[in-house]
Formats: sequence, C-alpha cells, structure tokens
Amino acid sequence: MNLAAEQKSAEVTDWAARIGWAVGLLLFIAFVYWLMRQGWKWRGSLQSDLPELPQAPEAPGDVRLRLSGRYHGSTTAGQWLDRIVAHGLGVRSRVELTLTEAGVAVVRPGATDFFVPAGQLRAARLDKGIAGKVLAEGGLLILTWQHGDRLLDSGFRSDRAAEHTAWVEAINLMNQSMTTDDAPATGASATTHGAPFTTEGTAR
Repeated sequence: MNLAAEQKSAEVTDWAARIGWAVGLLLFIAFVYWLMRQGWKWRGSLQSDLPELPQAPEAPGDVRLRLSGRYHGSTTAGQWLDRIVAHGLGVRSRVELTLTEAGVAVVRPGATDFFVPAGQLRAARLDKGIAGKVLAEGGLLILTWQHGDRLLDSGFRSDRAAEHTAWVEAINLMNQSMTTDDAPATGASATTHGAPFTTEGTAR
C-alpha cells in the first residue's frame, strides 16, 4: 500500500512540475511579444514625419510588367536592418506589382496599398536580404525610391524569381531615360548669360 501511494504522489508531483514549466514558458513568450510590440510602436513614433503613401493615379498608362509574389518590407536605403514601419510599410504580405510609365503600383491584400511615382524611383537591384529577411543570393527585387526626405529600399520576391531581372532592367532603363531627358544641353548649344558660344568658346 505504501509503495502504491508513493508512486501516485510522484505522478502528481511530475504533472505539477510540467504545468509550472508550461505556464512559465507561456509567460515568457507573452513578455517577449509585448517587448516586440512596444519596440514596433516606438519605431513607428520615430518615423511619424514620413508622409502618407502616394496612391496610384486613375490613368497610370500602359502596363509594362506585372509581378505576383510577396512584399518583405522596407528599410532606410542601404541599411537592410533599419526597418520602416510607418503607414503599414512594416507589414509583410502578398503583393501584386504593376509597372507603367507613371510608376509602380503596389497592391497588398490585407495591407496598405501604395504607389511609387516614376519620378521618385531611383534604382532597382537584386539582393538577398531586407528587414531581417534573408533569402538566396539574388532572391529579392529591391526598389530604391524617394519618399519625402527619406530614401527607402522596398523588397519584393516574385513567385517566379526569373522575373526579377526584367524588372531591374526596365526600372533602371526608365530611370536612366528620365535622367537623360532632364539633363541640361551641352556643347555648341550651351549659353552663358544668354549668349550662344561658338566652338572657339567666345560669345558672338
């Protein structure tokens, strides 16, 4: 009888220890989640100067490229761990990208849509990490764009990674074309104080 009672007591003791460990683990996870949430709010307050996200125009022009995949986040350009969370930019989601002559439309089911005007696009490249997310080399399409006073990197991954290269080429070509169009005239057509120069550099 005594042996049976001791075994029963040991079983009860084991269950109590397990329950204690489980409760402790749950409390620890809840505390870590709370800390992460507070950090997210604090980062958002630091980025409160970021303007509202642009929205797509009613007539963006002909479609050049489309992409379906995932949005992995945005950071300060060149700083892949400096996550931007203001205006929903920190929320990872599915995404539909559309490139037109007006810019890039970013449609995100369940998250905030936004638009990157062509004049604010600065570059596109292939990379492997953004906002703490690391993939294979070249696994991410990174768009660098100007928003307010900040230069941002936004990371996307297509469901068909082979599409990334076409996006990089198209956006960089678009940006190069716009830069060329905005460049001032040079050479024989240049003027100083309104007087055209001859090839010898003297005003007529």
